[in-house]
Amino acid sequence: MLNRVLNGAGSGDPRLTHVTELPPRAAQVTKWPEWTSPEVIAAVQAAGVAEPWSHQIRAAELAAAGRHVVVSTGTASGKSLAYQLPVLTALQADPRATALYLSPTKALGADQLRMVNELTSEDPLRNVHPAPYDGDTPAEIRQWVRAHARWVFTNPDMLHVGMLRSHQRWARFFRQLKYVVVDECHIYRGVFGSHVALVLRRLRRLAARYGADPVFVLCSATTADPAATAEKLIGAPCVAVTEDGSPQGARTVALWEPPLLGAGVTGENGAAVRRSAGAEAATVMADLVAEGARTLTFVRSRRGAELVAMDTRRLLADVDAELPGRVAAYRAGYLAEDRRAL
Repeated sequence: MLNRVLNGAGSGDPRLTHVTELPPRAAQVTKWPEWTSPEVIAAVQAAGVAEPWSHQIRAAELAAAGRHVVVSTGTASGKSLAYQLPVLTALQADPRATALYLSPTKALGADQLRMVNELTSEDPLRNVHPAPYDGDTPAEIRQWVRAHARWVFTNPDMLHVGMLRSHQRWARFFRQLKYVVVDECHIYRGVFGSHVALVLRRLRRLAARYGADPVFVLCSATTADPAATAEKLIGAPCVAVTEDGSPQGARTVALWEPPLLGAGVTGENGAAVRRSAGAEAATVMADLVAEGARTLTFVRSRRGAELVAMDTRRLLADVDAELPGRVAAYRAGYLAEDRRAL
C-alpha cells in the first residue's frame, strides 16, 4: 500500500529524499512473576496478553521490589503492563492501598483508565475502584473519588490544584499510597518540566508526612539517558529499563521535503521558498487514505490540525464522495463528549 503511494511519487521525485526499510523483530517472552496475583494474571490474559515481554517483567520486578523505575522502550511496546502488574497486585493484596496515575493529556489518561476498568471489571479486582479526577469530573463524582477511589487517574495540574493544595481532604488516599505512575514522562522538560518536578517532590513530601513511601514507575519514549531524566523529575535514584522485548513488524521510513515554489518566489534575503509542510501533509495523507491506509498526521497547532484535515477532505472529494468522511481532526479545545467520541 505504502509502496504504491511512494511509487506514484517516482524515484526521481525531489520531494522523496530518502526511503529505508527496517526489518521485523521477534518478541522476547518470559514467565509471569511468582509474586503476581493469579487473579491479576487471569485478568491480563483475558484481555489478550498470553505471555509478557521481557522488558515488561524486568520493570515490574524492579517496581515490586521497591525500586523507582523508568521504562524507555518503543511506541506500542506494552509499557502499561509494566506498572499494571505491581499496582493491581498491591491493590488486591491490601484493600486500603492506593495508587496514582499521571498523564500529560486527557486522551491518554482516558485510554489507560478504560484498560484498567476492563481489567478490574470482575471480582476480586472489582474493589480497585479506578476513577478519573480531572477538569471534566463533576463535583459530585470528585467527592466520591476522594472517599472511595483507590487508583486515581489525573494530570500534574489537577494533582497540584485539586489534590496537594487540599491534601487534608485526601488523607485517606495519601496515607496508603503505594505507587505513582508517570506516563509519557519525556514530555516534562524545560520550564514545564521544572514545574512538574516540583509538584512531584511536593507529592513525595506530603506522602511521607502521611507515612507513605510510594514507588514511582515512569514510562518514556526512547531518550539518550532516561534514568537521569527520571531522577531529575522525581528527585530520587531511578533504574532504567531500555531493552525492548516487544515484537515489531517491518517498517518503511520515508523522508519527504516540500518542493520549491518556483524561481519567481523568494523569501527573506532572496531565499527560496518551499510549499508549506501542511499542504504537503494533506497531499500525502489524501493519497494514503485513498489507498485504504489508517493514517495519523501530526502537526504543531490546533489551527494546523484543522487546515490539514480540511485540505485532505477537499482532495479526497475529487476521488470519492465517501472518502472525506473518513478524515477527522483531533486537537485540544474540544468538549469532553466530542473528544471521547473521536
